[in-house]
This record gives sequence, structure tokens and C-alpha cells, in this order.
Amino acid sequence: MDDFDAFEPEQLVQRHTQPGRSLLAILHAIQDELGFVPPDTVAPLARVMNLSRAEVHGVLTYYHHFRTHPAAPVTVQLCRAEACRSMGTEALAQHIEARTGCRFDSAHQAAQNARHAAVGLESVYCLGQCALSPALTINGTLHARVTPQKFDALFAAATKRVEETA
Repeated sequence: MDDFDAFEPEQLVQRHTQPGRSLLAILHAIQDELGFVPPDTVAPLARVMNLSRAEVHGVLTYYHHFRTHPAAPVTVQLCRAEACRSMGTEALAQHIEARTGCRFDSAHQAAQNARHAAVGLESVYCLGQCALSPALTINGTLHARVTPQKFDALFAAATKRVEETA
């Protein structure tokens, strides 16, 4: 049983709601606990915060940090902002897709190919490494000046770590 199965959305929201606590702080707390913010928490959060479901959903989907599904064991977040684009991030994205057999942002689509569930590719827009672009994270670890060869080595190491802990 994973952590989310142990809690009802109402209980999860109540546990993290405190007087004066902002919606962002509550979303961070839920994600820190579960690794993602379950979509079933949107309605209870809206009620508790006296917001519309659309407002809560908007905040949840606006910030790339939040996820509404569990992360893949190996998650690559590639910066697609202007500085990285000017330094070849789109060519790097094509290489990453070819190397992993996955497509960027497909985890957000219901029809994601199940055989690629071990790798998640996500577009983000600025990792704060503009002078060292292109930049990406693998499982939350930041890497700059990433070339296709550097990506291959980083990806192989991340995949190996996941296999060793499985």
C-alpha cells in the first residue's frame, strides 16, 4: 500500500491546513508527504481555503514543481526556456527522447505508454542556470552544460541507482 492509499483526501487536507497557512504551503506539505498532490485533494482544498476548484487547480498546474501523479523512478526535467533553447536544448530534447524511448510531458497524458513508466520526461521553464545552459535535473539533481554524451552518462548512472534499489 502506498502512502496515498492510507489517507482519504479530506484527512490529508485537514492534516496540512493550519490557520494562516497559504495554499502554496499546503500544496508543498502534501507533496512533501506523498511525492505528489492527488487530484482528489482539489475539492477539499477549495472548501477549506474558501476558493473555487478552478483556483486551486490553476495554482497546482501553474507551478512546474507540483505534480498530480507519482513521479517515475527516473525523472528528467529539461529547461525549455529561451536561454537554454539558444544553447541547443531542443536538439538535446530530441536526443533524450531517442535515448529513453519516451516523449516529453507524456506523463500528463492519459494514454502514456506503460512500458516507459520507469522514465518521466518533463519540460520546465527555467532552472536558474541560464549562463550554464542547457540545464536539466535528473531525480532532482541539477546538471548544467549538458551535452548528449553527458546526458547519456548521467542517465545511465540514475538508471543503475534505481535498479540497485529495486
